[in-house]
Amino acid sequence: MKKIRQSTAGIIFLGAVLGLSGCSGMSTQTRNTAIGAGVGGVAGSVLTNGSTLGTVGGAAAGGLIGNQVK
Repeated sequence: MKKIRQSTAGIIFLGAVLGLSGCSGMSTQTRNTAIGAGVGGVAGSVLTNGSTLGTVGGAAAGGLIGNQVK
C-alpha cells in the first residue's frame, strides 16, 4: 500500500511539473511560488502519510520558500 501511495505522489508531482511548463507568461517569482507549493504539498503528503494538514502545511511552506527564491 505504501508503494502505491508513493507512486501516486510521483505521478502527481510529474503532472504538476508538466502542467507548469505551459505557464511561460508567469513571472519568475510567481512560477517559483507555484512550483514550491506543488513540491511542498506532495512532500507534506508523503511525509505525513496523506494527512490533509500535512499536505496543506507542506504546500504553504513550499509556496513561501519558492516565493523567496531569487
